Amino acid sequence: MATVSYDKATRIYPGSDTPAVDKLDLEIADGEFMVLVGPSGCGKSTSLRMLAGLEEINEGAVRIGDRDVTHLPPKDRDIAMVFQNYALYPHMTVAENMGFALKMQGVPKDERLKKVREAAELLGLQDLLDRKPKALSGGQRQRVAMGRAIVRQPKVFLMDEPLSNLDAKLRVSTRTQIAALQRRLGITTVYVTHDQTEAMTMGDRVAVLKDGVLQQTDTPLNLYDKPANVFVAGFIGSPAMNLLEAKITDKGADVGGYVVPIETAVRSKLGDDKTVTVGIRPEAFRIVGDDENGLQVEVAVVEELGADAFLYGLINGGGEDQKEIIARIDARRPPEKGVKVKLAADQDRIHMFSTSSGERLTA
Repeated sequence: MATVSYDKATRIYPGSDTPAVDKLDLEIADGEFMVLVGPSGCGKSTSLRMLAGLEEINEGAVRIGDRDVTHLPPKDRDIAMVFQNYALYPHMTVAENMGFALKMQGVPKDERLKKVREAAELLGLQDLLDRKPKALSGGQRQRVAMGRAIVRQPKVFLMDEPLSNLDAKLRVSTRTQIAALQRRLGITTVYVTHDQTEAMTMGDRVAVLKDGVLQQTDTPLNLYDKPANVFVAGFIGSPAMNLLEAKITDKGADVGGYVVPIETAVRSKLGDDKTVTVGIRPEAFRIVGDDENGLQVEVAVVEELGADAFLYGLINGGGEDQKEIIARIDARRPPEKGVKVKLAADQDRIHMFSTSSGERLTA
């Protein structure tokens, strides 16, 4: 087991002036489950491949433990990688696939079989060792790919969107198994996904990337409660945070007649901005009376999900100025489509971001 360090690691692909990964600084603790998340093209898979030795590092360094591995070939880095497409040998059995890397290392057959059986027991593959990949389901193939990584007992696991080929239900159960297995083994793991729900449920910490630049690294709960900027606020959370541009007035931030107080310390950081971006999570909203301070919303759709209900409404009158808003409401008393309701949120559940920089404004 080992720590992992990215020290201003940069990757610029030939023919491009813009870095795919730009000066990435990231410290991953020994035994930690770190998730890299972001939209397509944000640099998360490139970052993983830089650590694996599959991508050249143009500037900066990458370390595993005390070793600088920046220019080492993949085989000398003591890592094991689980790919999106499983990468199993179709002509080999499950046992042969899992033990292949050990065979290449010259590990004796008896020891090899022992390690394969131990990994198979961990993953519930004992009865499948004699089968070939074509006779397995997608979830079983993914567990075989995990087993192949486990038998090597590497210092670091690298996982590149390993669940993206599974159906929704299997993805949920498999991510739980992977997280539990990682905690049991205690091996440092770097996991790449574009699915923020996957990131939030699996990672000890989550690193959010955009356009090759690290936006924020924190625990899932802190990312949700204290996003560093508008991008993180809008990306983390499902449904996404409502982000509304508000006019700055003497009384506060005015969103379509809903006035949100601005603390003095926050107001001093607004600079020359005439507007501020107000962020409110769907669950922070509540329906209030017509005579109260709130945001008037015309109900467009109510999604009833049993325990939850989500109200999708429109604000600001109509035409091109219409803005959609999402609120989680009482599932037992949802308003009807087409009616107008007022929504408000407690002051301590309202986030504010600079319109010009996108950064979070705090007192």
